[in-house]
Amino acid sequence: MTTTVAVLLLALAAWVRAAGTAVARVPRADALRDASDGVKGAQRVADLLDDREAITPAVGVVESGLLVMAAVLATVSISSGMDFGSAVVTGLLVGAVIFLFGDPLPRSLGRWSPRTIAYRSAPVLALAVKVGGWANELLAAEDEAKEDEVETTQEQDEVEEQERELIDSVLEFSETLVREVMTPRPDMVTIPADSSIDDLIALATEEGYSRIPVTTNGDVVGIVVVKDLLATLGEESRPEKVSDVMRPVEFVPETKYASSLLSEMRERHQHQVMVVDEYGDVVGLVTIEDLIEELVGEISDETDLVENLIVPVDGGWQVDARTPVDELEKVVGIDLPDEEWDTVGGLVLGLAERVPEVGEVFHIDNVAFKVERMQGRRVSVVGVTIEPAVEVS
Repeated sequence: MTTTVAVLLLALAAWVRAAGTAVARVPRADALRDASDGVKGAQRVADLLDDREAITPAVGVVESGLLVMAAVLATVSISSGMDFGSAVVTGLLVGAVIFLFGDPLPRSLGRWSPRTIAYRSAPVLALAVKVGGWANELLAAEDEAKEDEVETTQEQDEVEEQERELIDSVLEFSETLVREVMTPRPDMVTIPADSSIDDLIALATEEGYSRIPVTTNGDVVGIVVVKDLLATLGEESRPEKVSDVMRPVEFVPETKYASSLLSEMRERHQHQVMVVDEYGDVVGLVTIEDLIEELVGEISDETDLVENLIVPVDGGWQVDARTPVDELEKVVGIDLPDEEWDTVGGLVLGLAERVPEVGEVFHIDNVAFKVERMQGRRVSVVGVTIEPAVEVS
């Protein structure tokens, strides 16, 4: 009985394969013409060919399922009572026979007379396409569910990584000093108090800043908010000097914690403050944007230019001297001293113990720092290379 069922399953699989091969070679136009001539089964074949791409995968699934069931039943039936070795040989022979009669031969038959076999097999073919299509949809749904699960896991990992980075930033921010985030005095854009309003407008247009410190004899005495000029542009008697529109400015010590300054600036609705050293000299400025960027990363708008502080070059890096030492550490992969210096420029000055000259090279272990550009007495650009370690014999 088991053998008979196996043979029937093999015959059905062969029929499905032959019909699938045949229908793939029937043009839909021929099937429609034959259907109009009254050929039995032609209309059903034409309907199936309306979605030709679904036929082959569906037929393949049904044929594979039938062949597997036939092979299992035949092997169990024939090898019953045999020893292990004989059962293995019998199973291989049964598999070869079932493969031969279940796939290559039916394919050849389907190619031999495609229209006749397709039309006469239309009911079986329609059932196979329906069952196989349902099975493929089920497998596709499982694959999509797995893909969705993988994507969800990846998204969760990305969110968790961002949360960890934010927590690390908050912890570091609580120990950050104002001098570590300020714009240093040499990089500040200022305007003398006795400059004209036209000069102020030209400077604000060129630099793109909305707030500009005002100086008298080199000392910061106030700040101009460019927005204040808008109300005076249409007036005939508009202010003539920058000193007429400047506002008072706040000063904070460079050793103040950035977290405390952020809270104070929020409470006082301040956007920009001046930073002074222990002697009261202005050494830089800090905006509320600078402080927030320490927490959440760089904030850019459509007017900001992308600026790379560390640029790879042959054999090393070209580094802007304003680059924080810890940022350079991440690139070169070597610990650098940052207790006394916040920036690479400060690090080079500390190594030189004087104002260096262009072309001078200083070392920390096997890391070489070459002064490539100076801006007055200030280091501007540094070339960084890692030299091969010298083996001592």
